[in-house]
Amino acid sequence: MSTFLVLTVIGDDKPGLVELLADTIARHSGNWLESNMAHLAGKFAGILRVSVADAHADALIADLQKLSSVLRLVVEKVKLTDAGARQRSLRLTLVGNDRPGIIKEISRALALQHVNVEELATQCTTAPMSGESLFNAQAELRVPADLDVLALQRQLEQLADDLIVEIALEPLN
Repeated sequence: MSTFLVLTVIGDDKPGLVELLADTIARHSGNWLESNMAHLAGKFAGILRVSVADAHADALIADLQKLSSVLRLVVEKVKLTDAGARQRSLRLTLVGNDRPGIIKEISRALALQHVNVEELATQCTTAPMSGESLFNAQAELRVPADLDVLALQRQLEQLADDLIVEIALEPLN
């Protein structure tokens, strides 16, 4: 059987950090399954999921904790569930003039409908003509199978009008 681990990491950005993690995982015959890592404000930050044989899990966790002089790590054992089989996936795309509170308002509306934000990527860019700061967001959402997606779309469109942003919601797959 396999143990699944989710790791969050942060540290001063420098060459070799990914290799250090990969080497530690490989020494315990772990399998690097998925990750999302980035350079943010001079820091290396990331999250990854690893599988490892049950017999090697505790030793891997102990060796990962030894990296604390270079990286701050949080390691969580997780159990995989089949809850996603009863749900649908949607992609939300948002763009508008940047201002505080956009994600707060959108995430509140989604949470009230029991929609889970599985992935979220945001960035601020400069608008080509005006030079103003544009806020862009892409999210993968997991929605209950019985959710009225058209009602969710209407709710988000109303919120988009209030926030003065453009929102698109489309099915994945």
